[in-house]
Amino acid sequence: MTAWLITNLIAAALLPPLLLVLLLAAGLVLCRHRRRLAVSLILLSTAALYALSTPWVGGLLQKTLEISMPVSPADLATADAIVVLGGGRRVAAAEYGGDTVNGISLERLRYAAFLHRASGLPILASGGKPGGGTLAEGRIMQHILQNEYGIAASWAEDASLTTWDNARLSAALLKNKGVRRIVLVTHAWHLRRAVPLFEAQGLDVVPAGLQFSGTRPDSILDLLPTPAGLRDSSLALHEWLGILWYKLRTSRT
Repeated sequence: MTAWLITNLIAAALLPPLLLVLLLAAGLVLCRHRRRLAVSLILLSTAALYALSTPWVGGLLQKTLEISMPVSPADLATADAIVVLGGGRRVAAAEYGGDTVNGISLERLRYAAFLHRASGLPILASGGKPGGGTLAEGRIMQHILQNEYGIAASWAEDASLTTWDNARLSAALLKNKGVRRIVLVTHAWHLRRAVPLFEAQGLDVVPAGLQFSGTRPDSILDLLPTPAGLRDSSLALHEWLGILWYKLRTSRT
């Protein structure tokens, strides 16, 4: 848990919005003694904040992470199981009286249920308890599938803290059940990082992404800064940072 927290603190410092706040703060501190550098940092952080907060730039960045088209019925017919990856939880959600999944996880879970009904494939829900809490994401997703969708998830992986853990622990469980080819359900911007990790564990992977991004602004509003635009940009940059980290980690082993 300590390693997970340290890793996420470092990542936060390297990504917007905290990175932009740090650049702005550095510019303000340097105003008296290094005025030219200070002005450059302030302008850079302001321009980056504007650009990264627009839905158009957020969509462009997420598009760079997409590696497949939407999954087809033919792809489903060749698979042995569906694996749905958790995307986060809400700890101690007052309205539910305990831990529940966040919006990202629920979107993935809904799509996994949709694909299950289209194919009849068994489902593995994968996710642990990063950041603490009582119930693991895998267990929460298993309960939601049963209680809200009427679908019994065949397996729940509940110990992973990272996508690398998702792949390693899920693969070990699935191989024991004779599963070799999986439909991997996650957001389209997460597939570039997730698919190679599962393939490295010896599984044949059919990418099943959701929420594919556009690259053209649909209206003038897509060029205006919004909280959603900054979120999309941050998610994309987080993925590229994670991909870089995994490559560095692999090259040293």
